[in-house]
Amino acid sequence: MRTIRKSREPRSLAEHRVTPGADYGNYRDKDTLRSFLLSEQRGLCCYCLSRIRAEHKSMKIEHWHCQHNYPTEQLNYDNLLGACMGNEGNGPSFQHCDTRKGNRDLSRNPANPDHRVEELVRYPGDGSIVSDDAGFNAELNDILNLNHPFLKRNRKATLDAFMEAIDKHGSIPLTKLERWLQEWSGGSTTGELQPFCQVVVCWLTKKLARAARH
Repeated sequence: MRTIRKSREPRSLAEHRVTPGADYGNYRDKDTLRSFLLSEQRGLCCYCLSRIRAEHKSMKIEHWHCQHNYPTEQLNYDNLLGACMGNEGNGPSFQHCDTRKGNRDLSRNPANPDHRVEELVRYPGDGSIVSDDAGFNAELNDILNLNHPFLKRNRKATLDAFMEAIDKHGSIPLTKLERWLQEWSGGSTTGELQPFCQVVVCWLTKKLARAARH
């Protein structure tokens, strides 16, 4: 999970919101909305960070506060996120992200910088995602199912591939580590990020922190 920096909303959404009787169901420009969400999320699911595309069969428009319990927020752009399909159509134990979440609440919104989601999670080398905040850690597992074996394997594969690549460099100067951190975190680019990028960002951040102490 990474912090999402919200940009301007689609003009069509702003105009629809002030139309009498407007709700999410009768908003007709969802393709544009998907494109906006995809762009600001750098091509990644808001929760698991797998690749998504701005297509109906590849990406869900997630209401962080669900429409059923929070109808006044259904057209609030800050409440809207782009999520993967999350094994939709399978049993609950196989589902993840928005598909698994349903109408349940989360305590942290990745699009709210005050919630500091990047600081609250870490990635052990086995591909899991954990939080030292017990309540949030329970949400990661029980509500979002982000430690589904499929997701753990993908995160571990991403980190293993990165580690294999850097092993070929031998001794690595701090400037190169800092440049890689910028690249993987998106600080030096504006395009799509690598799927499951935060597992590498976490490793590089810890590596640089250890180097700074010596």
